[in-house]
Amino acid sequence: MTSLALLQLVSPALPVGAFSYSEGLEVLIQAATLNDERQVQDWLEAELRQGALRLEAAALRGLSEALRQWQDHGDQQARHWLMDQDSWLLANRESADVRAQQTQMGASLLQLMSEMGHPLPQAMPLSWPSAWAWAAVALDVSLPDMTQGYLYGWVANQLSAAVRLLPLGPSRAQIVQQRLLPLIAEQAAWLQSQDPRQLWSRGVGASMAQLAHAELYSRLFRS
Repeated sequence: MTSLALLQLVSPALPVGAFSYSEGLEVLIQAATLNDERQVQDWLEAELRQGALRLEAAALRGLSEALRQWQDHGDQQARHWLMDQDSWLLANRESADVRAQQTQMGASLLQLMSEMGHPLPQAMPLSWPSAWAWAAVALDVSLPDMTQGYLYGWVANQLSAAVRLLPLGPSRAQIVQQRLLPLIAEQAAWLQSQDPRQLWSRGVGASMAQLAHAELYSRLFRS
């Protein structure tokens, strides 16, 4: 059964600022590359299958194991490995806007966890995937739920942005989310057993859109 803690982590009320980012979706919609519900769904499916998001989801197992070693045994080698993996994941995001997003959201989640009584063993900056792994470890969320929740939350945030950028109502966005649930479950099950450093992102279109976001004349979103 899905833990209540996971429901808290994927809640749109989580105060990490996810609502202010589109990860390039704003560029694609302004350029009329994405115009309707079907095109948005196809885009999200493509990113779930081949985007940089996959590397982050695959990294959650190793991140959570290192965090447990650090928390339970004060393992400094695990801490250094965590820092290296976190830097590698951040470097896989080509856009400065998205790197800033990952950094800000990670910091906000760590602050929230500290206020909830779950600070890191030692204060250090972590980007969003690593902070998500820490939140899941601290709240005793299982690896399958942790991985599914990471992908589910990303889709929900993208659809939230799409609702504000397109004539796509909230009800239709929920229908798209429902259609993507089997793919989210399938990808999560596969990714949790993969080595992220043996994967690669083929989401060239997403990377280009994210890089172009900084050049938009007017913007609703920060990425």
